[in-house]
Amino acid sequence: MTSPPSAPSGLQERRSHHRVRDIFIEACELIMPFFARENRWGNSTLDHLAYRVLRDHYPELSFEEVHVLVVAAHRVHSARSRGSRLTDA
Repeated sequence: MTSPPSAPSGLQERRSHHRVRDIFIEACELIMPFFARENRWGNSTLDHLAYRVLRDHYPELSFEEVHVLVVAAHRVHSARSRGSRLTDA
């Protein structure tokens, strides 16, 4: 994967969690089933299992990075469930 483009001169790079950005697609594929409506248990999502799977697959990530992945993946899943189109930008 290429490195993120540098910020225009005079502007500081605001993005963080670059490792999370690198593994986002792969991580989403691992944890998307935990957000599916048909996989709920007692009408509760299985988000806590998503955290566990990510910690098992990526032990080098901090808790904050795992949290960022789970929250972002959940937002993507929710947007797709509503029929929103997301771009691959």
